[in-house]
Amino acid sequence: MIPRKKSLKSRFGKIALALIVVAPFSLTPAMAINFGNNTSEWAYDGECDDPRFIGQGMAEILLEEDAFADASDCKSLYNKGAIVLRGSGGTKTGGSRFGDNSSRWANDGECDDPRFYGSGMAETLLDEDLGRDANDCMALYNSGQIDWR
Repeated sequence: MIPRKKSLKSRFGKIALALIVVAPFSLTPAMAINFGNNTSEWAYDGECDDPRFIGQGMAEILLEEDAFADASDCKSLYNKGAIVLRGSGGTKTGGSRFGDNSSRWANDGECDDPRFYGSGMAETLLDEDLGRDANDCMALYNSGQIDWR
């Protein structure tokens, strides 16, 4: 029996089917990140203001309210390699869940949240301030003066 050659049409069909099946699983890293939208007051200024990221392209002051709200800047800088998602391969870990600013010691320049440690911490830490000093802790964390326990 002589083996028959497969037609070009048959081969193309199998390749096309393979691409359809594999393509959804071959997303680039940037496509896998939810960058959010551009509702931040600082969107489109060339700096990433989303505190979930870290790197040279970041704004100096980061606010938790800008998480998921500066998509264009952050995605562009991410694709250029100027920023990375926190906790992804060799960067600082800890995420961006800093809480709120309901502590009576919020916005005093020291982190009062007992989940952190470092030179920027308040001298006395109370459990009642856990997750309640976001601005101070985030700023000190982003500057490298404190870290997650």
